[in-house]
Amino acid sequence: MFYFLIWVRSHRYHGLKPLTYSFNKRLQIGSVVKVEMQKSIVLGFVSSITIKPKFNTKEIIEALDIPPLPNHLIKLAEWLIEYYPAPLGIITQNLLPENIITKNLLIDNKKQAIPKTKDLLRLNNDQKNAVEAMSNRNNYILHGITGSGKTRVYIELALREIELNRSVFILTPEISLTTQLFNSFQKVFGSRVLVTHSKQTPKERRQVWLKCLFSKEPLIIIGPRSALFMPVNNIGLIVLDEAHETSYKQEQAPQYITSRVAAKLASLANSSLILGSATPLVTDYYLSKAKNRPIIELKSLATLNNHPRNNIKIVDKKDHAQFSRSINFSQELLSAISDTLAKKEQVLLYLNRRGTARLVMCDNCGWQALCPRCDIPLTYHGDKHQIRCHSCNYHLVAPSSCPVCKNVNVVFKSSGTKAIVEEIKQFFPKNSILRFDTDNIQGENIEQKYDDIVNGKVDIIVGTQMIAKGLDLPKLGLVGIILADTSMYLPDFSSEERTFQLISQVLGRIGRGHRPGFAVIQTYHPDQPILKYAINGDYEAFYNSEIKRRQQFLFPPFCYLLKVTFRRSSIKSAEQAANRLKEDLVGKYKVNVEGPAPAFHERFQDKFQWQLVIKALSRNELIKIISILPGNLSYDIDPMDLL
Repeated sequence: MFYFLIWVRSHRYHGLKPLTYSFNKRLQIGSVVKVEMQKSIVLGFVSSITIKPKFNTKEIIEALDIPPLPNHLIKLAEWLIEYYPAPLGIITQNLLPENIITKNLLIDNKKQAIPKTKDLLRLNNDQKNAVEAMSNRNNYILHGITGSGKTRVYIELALREIELNRSVFILTPEISLTTQLFNSFQKVFGSRVLVTHSKQTPKERRQVWLKCLFSKEPLIIIGPRSALFMPVNNIGLIVLDEAHETSYKQEQAPQYITSRVAAKLASLANSSLILGSATPLVTDYYLSKAKNRPIIELKSLATLNNHPRNNIKIVDKKDHAQFSRSINFSQELLSAISDTLAKKEQVLLYLNRRGTARLVMCDNCGWQALCPRCDIPLTYHGDKHQIRCHSCNYHLVAPSSCPVCKNVNVVFKSSGTKAIVEEIKQFFPKNSILRFDTDNIQGENIEQKYDDIVNGKVDIIVGTQMIAKGLDLPKLGLVGIILADTSMYLPDFSSEERTFQLISQVLGRIGRGHRPGFAVIQTYHPDQPILKYAINGDYEAFYNSEIKRRQQFLFPPFCYLLKVTFRRSSIKSAEQAANRLKEDLVGKYKVNVEGPAPAFHERFQDKFQWQLVIKALSRNELIKIISILPGNLSYDIDPMDLL
């Protein structure tokens, strides 16, 4: 009898160590097995061989007749449970599908066709230089302006890896972007391109997983962050496209940041990692500079044209004459929409949905209430008529007049995409309008409507940040940003970075070489530096400004963060629980504990949420704290924001 340590795939197993099982045959490391756990049959894999324990063990029910998991994937799981502590049973769910059916299993392993390169556009000088600069195995930032042809660079690098018999991961922040990437890669690499994501059926995902496991040919895997755990051998390249996107942060356990996991996987597999973005994350950019890692730039458009520079008009929301017909649409924007539709071109209307939180501002001068300690927006709480910081809990009575101009019109602002659609229909009733946000029902998602959008069958596209990410829309003539300041109103340290990214990305949908681009930006702060940086595409100026602010107020990359959230039936009990933990931590660990303060969503499912924000110069201090946290709270290590 042989004994093995097994990682079991079950959300009911909350331990941090693999379980011991026996079997009458010696199994390879990585072998996929079926075992009994808590009277259920679950999948698992062999992580190591061990000696006979002093306790009785259950026997492995079946060792599946499939290849073992790649060794780098097992090492990645072992690292993951240490770096992003979470139950072993949950982490294993990332590595194994829900079920594996081996009966009548047919895996086509025929030799793949040679990549078709004759229709590929020639690389321009920027792209050639970028490809040459990334010839060695390393971690790179590919900092390319929108429309600079980053995808073409990815394809060229993938060609090189396929020739070396090595596979490639192309990750995308949203499922909606997989269609566009798949089309681009499939034209070149044919059937070796596989797509995996959560909207596929369990059978479809299982088939992709098995193809990856059995394949003796190099593959191109396209998908969101979960694709990183596909059992692919001999990895040569990992690409995170639109690497700045917050969607790369896993919100459920294990709460990993994809770029960090990808960097570890690249190290284990001796492959290259590319973080591609027009607006790299401040933290990534800072660390690359600090570690002297290459930052490759693409500064010219991939599609050469004689079009003039984008025509961008800024409309001051405080100019009431501009909004005589609508509170959401200025005369300038309505006129631009009408002209664009008359030319049979598309219109994109963008509104950042996450900015629906009530905020305090002056309708006359644009003043906004900010926390003097954290420099983030204060949020209005109607039950106590207070404005409050959701990071450090600084609060005061809501002002009845503007402290700057003394105007009594201090207002609360909110907005939503559905209201925008209803209003634009009244102005343009004969045109086709589609809305894209997280409320879209099945069949109306952007990936299902992608062909209609690209072919110009949709006149007006209304949506949130999902329409700002990476889409190439050849018929798009106008971008209208309903309220550019929205994400700056969010009470968070990352709000200015998010604002710069979103405006830059939305403006990047035009001026890509297809046709002249026009944009109308509506804002309460036309002189806001962040807005100017985005319009001018001046990442360096934004970065230099933001990194100073992060250092001043001690936010990443100058510290590590742990957010701890308490959910209780009353405000008092939530606050008391947070205070008790704070007393236990202060003085015992080398950390700075801020709060307690109400969470951004203070009430959720009839529970009140309060949080502590814990800052540390050493991440190990936060791991120590996680190990002693009670079970009746939730935590997030390395959060992208504190909302």
